[in-house]
Amino acid sequence: MTKYYEPLHTLGQLQREVNRLFDTSPVRHADEADLATSDWVPAVDIKEDTDRFIIYADLPGVEGKDIEITLDNSILTLKGHRESSKSEERQGYKRVERVSGTFLRRFTLPSSVDAAKVSARSQSGVLELVIPKNQQSQTRKITVEG
Repeated sequence: MTKYYEPLHTLGQLQREVNRLFDTSPVRHADEADLATSDWVPAVDIKEDTDRFIIYADLPGVEGKDIEITLDNSILTLKGHRESSKSEERQGYKRVERVSGTFLRRFTLPSSVDAAKVSARSQSGVLELVIPKNQQSQTRKITVEG
């Protein structure tokens, strides 16, 4: 079986490497391990507020019951499965519109998070994770007198 050159895959891999080099976010992720153990990696947005982190993961076609979220030793893991999508075959060519199979995404959270209060909600193909920070670890501005 001949393996074909896939320029979009190579371009995506290059983009992930460049993004990893410039990532200054306090919430780190393990892209290399995720890619090796999953069929696809969902895109995420990470937002930091003064009192919490919010992670939005694009999971179109994945129901909440098919998503497993674990938090162990500051490692947040999202994994699940999306069923096969519609494919089309004509004259020996096959076209698959969306990636299916298992997905995995891991994040290393800072010690300032309150693991007991993490919540998750899935709506319209977007998973929202709210990760509160501990009250005592929040930044406090100190006024200098004199």
